[in-house]
Amino acid sequence: MKNLLANIGTTIGIVLGIVVVLVLVMMLLVVLVRYKKCPSDKIMVIYGKISPNKDGTYRSAKCIHGGASLVLPFIQSYTFLDLTPLSISVDLKNALSKQNIRIDVPSIFTVGISTDPAIMQNAAERLLGLQLKQISELAKDVIFGQLRLVIATMDIEEINTDRDKFLEAISRNVEGELKKLGLKLINVNMTDISDESGYIVALGKEAAAKAINDAKISVAEENKKGAIGEANAQMQQRINVAEAESRAIEGENKAKAEIAQSKAILRQKEAEAMKVAVTAENVQAAKAKEESYAAEQAAEIARASREKATKEADIIIASEIEKRKIEIQADAEAENIRRRAKGEADAIFAKMEAEARGMFESLSKQAEGMEKLVKAAGTADEAVRLMIADKLEELVATQVEAIKNLKIDKVTVWDGGQNAEGKTATANFLSGMLKSLPPLDDLYSMAGLKMPGVISPRPAEDKPDDKKND
Repeated sequence: MKNLLANIGTTIGIVLGIVVVLVLVMMLLVVLVRYKKCPSDKIMVIYGKISPNKDGTYRSAKCIHGGASLVLPFIQSYTFLDLTPLSISVDLKNALSKQNIRIDVPSIFTVGISTDPAIMQNAAERLLGLQLKQISELAKDVIFGQLRLVIATMDIEEINTDRDKFLEAISRNVEGELKKLGLKLINVNMTDISDESGYIVALGKEAAAKAINDAKISVAEENKKGAIGEANAQMQQRINVAEAESRAIEGENKAKAEIAQSKAILRQKEAEAMKVAVTAENVQAAKAKEESYAAEQAAEIARASREKATKEADIIIASEIEKRKIEIQADAEAENIRRRAKGEADAIFAKMEAEARGMFESLSKQAEGMEKLVKAAGTADEAVRLMIADKLEELVATQVEAIKNLKIDKVTVWDGGQNAEGKTATANFLSGMLKSLPPLDDLYSMAGLKMPGVISPRPAEDKPDDKKND
């Protein structure tokens, strides 16, 4: 009995295990079958029993784009909304504008289902189950109405010229209505705008005429600018040529000045080179004398050697003593000759260097003195007069030297008394002797100077009239 119960319990456990395994397998298969993925060009709409929103409100459908979700069996189902863009041709005719002029506005609108979460919900509620053609017709009706509304608020000039504003108004009105259907406006393309009255054509002709007139005015303005520019260019060319010639002359003068300066520097360098060459010649001459003295010393030594060889056989000791004596004397004499030659060469070099330095210093100081004298006098002519005035004492002394040694006491003058002018012969003699010397006033005049009035008063006829002064 116990064994039977044990077998029954075992069998029941096995059956329960198999059931649990089957349930798990079925659940896995359900999950695999009901887990749906949404393609990128579609919107998956899950409807049925939908969980409420976070705020507690219920939704009629759940929209998923570009993802996946588990569709619960028995209580949920799913379908897809196509995101393919729809091209809608809207041939609007006789639309009344703000100016009560009817116009034709053929256009092409491109629309599609929006992927915005809020707008997708509208599409799921209003477009689910409709074909693309049905959706296109529904959108076309909305576009017709909004397009007429926009045209009625604008002038023809605005519609024709300001296309951006026109398209912006259409997009704003049309897209706002399409969102209510779950659609969005992708693109608007206006093919042409025309009217039965020919108003737009007249506007075009007016614009063309205005453009032509503006072009003619622009051509005339450009021709005027060209003529002015040509005249300015010629003027600038003449100015540039004159400036170039002025710079060329200035360059030539500068080049001539540099050439003169270079020649002066060359002469200075040649003088320095000449001084160095003369000094080198003197040094070489001194060296030649020194070598000559050395050669004479060698000759003396050779002669002493020959005398030693001749007398060596007769008196060895005496010849040795004489030899040593001659060698000592020769060495002393050679040393004296070398020192004397070196001293003469050094003295010649020092003398010439001192003379050159003294001459350079003398000329430099003389040039500095002349420069200061000219600066103090103001001009070179005044400087020359000052130098002559400085040497005037020597000139007068030279005049005096002419008659200084004349022995007045050795001169015999026979005087016969006064002549017709009341002068004696002795007075005429002395006066003529003094007149033979250049007068001091004439000496000043030859030097370009003028004697002071105190030393050389003017003649009576040159004196100012006292009465006139009074």
